[in-house]
Amino acid sequence: MPERVIEGPACVAEGAAWLAERDPAWARALELSGPWPDRLRPGGFPALVQAIVSQQVSVASAAAIGGRVEAAGLHDPDTVLAADDETLKACGLSRPKQRYLRALAEAGIDFDALSRAPRDEVIATLVAVKGIGVWTAEIYALFALGRADVFPAGDLALQESARLLFELPERPTERALRDMAEDWSPWRGVAARGLWAYYAHEKSREGIR
Repeated sequence: MPERVIEGPACVAEGAAWLAERDPAWARALELSGPWPDRLRPGGFPALVQAIVSQQVSVASAAAIGGRVEAAGLHDPDTVLAADDETLKACGLSRPKQRYLRALAEAGIDFDALSRAPRDEVIATLVAVKGIGVWTAEIYALFALGRADVFPAGDLALQESARLLFELPERPTERALRDMAEDWSPWRGVAARGLWAYYAHEKSREGIR
């Protein structure tokens, strides 16, 4: 059976209703945070370039570096491979990130085929590239490919939100949260959106920006 793909707000609403009917905690989260956004975005090589650029830097820094990378035309494999170290450094890329971009360019990923591949194959293909971890691969599958049943359990905001929503004694580990998320299949991707939305609501209520 083909994997469900989230194509817009209506799909998210369908998954949210399914979760809310299954567990009152989800109904409460939906009531408090309002409709959950689909957060879909374009995929392909440029999306993974931006993911690498954004690693371990602030949102503002990621935007600035990403802008310089885009201005330098580093949005396709051939351009990245043709760029010398000074060009990449001038964009604000550290030596490790220079290596990661080149590794991505050399990987020869067929992004059209990847968009049709099973979820586990998508993750395995991406994490085989140096500099791309499980979290980045799952985020790509979730938002660039719209896979409805992907859950990036290593995300700290998701872990903290689950602690708050389900009134857990402590923040769950990645393994524990991944186990919890089994109950939310086939809408784990919508559950992730719901937890992020609930987390934003809770932090706003506490006066934290």
